[in-house]
Amino acid sequence: MNLIIRLLLNAIAVFALAHILNGVQVDNYVTAILVALVLSILNLLVKPLLVILTLPITIFTLGLFLLVINGVIILLADKFINGFSVSNIWSAILFSILLCILQSLLHSFLKKDKKKA
Repeated sequence: MNLIIRLLLNAIAVFALAHILNGVQVDNYVTAILVALVLSILNLLVKPLLVILTLPITIFTLGLFLLVINGVIILLADKFINGFSVSNIWSAILFSILLCILQSLLHSFLKKDKKKA
């Protein structure tokens, strides 16, 4: 149940950011849920491989290259999902940064509810 709630919170974050940012578009709520699901799968399967392959440049840039890897993951999701589009790598990087911040805020509310129960 917790996984479904987290997925829905991520979809809300994707949908909200798509309306705020000019370079990102999401057609509807179902597409936002699909984007959240695909991003979760890509972060689980592809991101560790990219991190290992780019470890020297990541160390050289003191971890800032991870922002580029996150942008590439967003662009991969763009290629897989119809109804989700990102205009360029800079929009993808900004989207990933803001998505991470918004997800952290939304998930912190979920943790507060657990402590009360």
